Amino acid sequence: MSYYSISAILTSAQKVPSTFDLPIPNLGFLDDNPGGDIAANTPLPLPLYLAELLAVQQLDNRPLLTLDLPASLQPRVLNALKADAKSVDLRGLEVYFFEGASRILELLEEEEVGDVLSEAFKKRAAEIADHARNARGGTSSGEGGEFLRGLDEWERGLFRAAHDSSKAVRLWMGEVRGTK
Repeated sequence: MSYYSISAILTSAQKVPSTFDLPIPNLGFLDDNPGGDIAANTPLPLPLYLAELLAVQQLDNRPLLTLDLPASLQPRVLNALKADAKSVDLRGLEVYFFEGASRILELLEEEEVGDVLSEAFKKRAAEIADHARNARGGTSSGEGGEFLRGLDEWERGLFRAAHDSSKAVRLWMGEVRGTK
């Protein structure tokens, strides 16, 4: 995580489902119980930055917290990504879908989820590149417009970079043709 990255900060604030494996005294305020304790096996959504810290901590060789896959990485979403990655509205699931997923997968041993997300990103990146090369910047209405509205923030950055590069190449080619 970059200290000055706004997207990293906003990703860290996303809530992730987690379960406390041990009773924790005096942290009841996390569960709307000020001054109380958190009982063992208490499910509680926590901001990603806090869940990451607690998930790696151990007490008597037992983890304090277990991270669960968020709704955006459940089998229903993964099956949709496998079937047609371009049709899934990732922004509707999470604004920082890929960034949050990569941070969660660093802590979980979910190899299949990582493989599905990697393949989905490749397919979506190819589609993003196609839209970015469009002379109108991929802003046409219809199916292409729906796809672009469903991009998460990483993908939007990729689209902007690809579009600006394509535009610069067209401008340069025009200048080269004009000097001959």
